[in-house]
This record gives sequence, C-alpha cells and structure tokens, in this order.
Amino acid sequence: MSYRLDAAISDFDRMRRWAEGATGAVVAPLAGRLGLLPLTTELRGDLPRLLRDLSRGGPVAHVEADFWGGDGDQTAALWRAGVREWGPVHTSDFSGPREDWPINAALALLGVVPAGPGAPDHHDLFAEVGLGRGRDEEDWRRAALEAYDADDYDAWHAGEQARREARERAAAERAAHERLPGVPVPLDGKEIIALLGIPQGRTVGGAIRHLQQLHVDHGPVSREEAEAALRTWAAERGVSATPG
Repeated sequence: MSYRLDAAISDFDRMRRWAEGATGAVVAPLAGRLGLLPLTTELRGDLPRLLRDLSRGGPVAHVEADFWGGDGDQTAALWRAGVREWGPVHTSDFSGPREDWPINAALALLGVVPAGPGAPDHHDLFAEVGLGRGRDEEDWRRAALEAYDADDYDAWHAGEQARREARERAAAERAAHERLPGVPVPLDGKEIIALLGIPQGRTVGGAIRHLQQLHVDHGPVSREEAEAALRTWAAERGVSATPG
C-alpha cells in the first residue's frame, strides 16, 4: 500500500484564513490545533515564497513522505518569520529513534508534545497528530471538505468529539443486543417472546444478552430466576411483559 504526503503544517485557524484567498487551497484538521495544507502543483509553483508567506505569522513545517510496502523516505523543513530555520532533513533509514525521523522532528519544532509513556503513539508525533489518517492528497482534501462548515478549530473539535461519542454509544448499543458466543441461557428466543409479550426484534437480543451477562457475573441461572430477572429487566426499560 502506498503513502504519499507533500504538505505544509501549521496552526489550523491561521492556515484556513490564508487558504481563503488562495485558489484550490484547502486545510485539513489535525490533532493539537494543527492544520494540513496539501501542496498541489499550483501551490508548489513558487514554494519558497509560499512557505515564506505562511511562516510570517507563525512556524510552518514543510513535510514530504513517499512510501510503498513499508519502504520509502521522508523530508522535512521548518520555516519561521519568513526564513527557513531548520532543514531540509531527509532520510530513508528509519532504524534510529522515532523522535529523530524528519517529520517527527519538524512537528516537535512546531511545539507538538509527545504522549506520555505507555501511550500507543509515544514518541511518534507523526501518528499522534493524525498523519496516518490520510494516504494521499485526495484523502486530505476530503478531510478538509468534511471540516469546511466548522467556523474554527474549536468548532471542528467539538463536532468531532460529538460524532465520536455518538459512534461509541451506537457501538455499545449494538453490543448490548449481540449474543455472547459460548454462554448458555435457560430461555430461547421464542420463550422470551412469549414471556414478555414482545415481537421478534432487537429487544429479544437484548434480553438474551442480559441473561448471558447474569450467567457471566453470577454463574448458571435457573429458568425461574431467568424469568424473574427478565420481568425486572423489561419493567426497567418500559418493555411490555405478561404478568407472572
């Protein structure tokens, strides 16, 4: 699988303000209040001037990467106050410490702070800011389009957090109705439908999952205990149940 990156990275809100006046320029949000500007052929026409202009309001990293099947190279440079302050640094040897890899080093100069020990992306700022979320210019342009309606980074971040929480709730809801493999229950689906007076559907799955969880937490449950537990479970959820 290939990975290609040629972009300028800096503060998201500042980059977005600049992009509003540049034809074809879009900015995709990254973690840490950063934004990524994919460098199209048009934008690369006078790249030094572009980076000088962008860096007058704050530091800008120019990052490049080209990988195929695990092999490839990285190049990075940092511009500040209209001049190139560091780089370009290039490597195709990634056997050394991750913090020394060109893009990680450039991100550190931008002020990105590594995660604490034990975090999955410890010392890999490339992964921390989310540069693995896109694999080419098209992916980053799509990410920029998805953030287009957000007024600023805070608005995008709040929306992203809300969407993530909604996905987590949906996943938890699905899990609550999925049967655990290998965990027995004393009542089958038809018996639960008859007991609770409910139609076939997700509620039956939730009832079975509830009985399985009781088995996991407390050991085998008798038929009588299962029926009583399901009536209580149904009452708590407002599910119609036939009287016992």
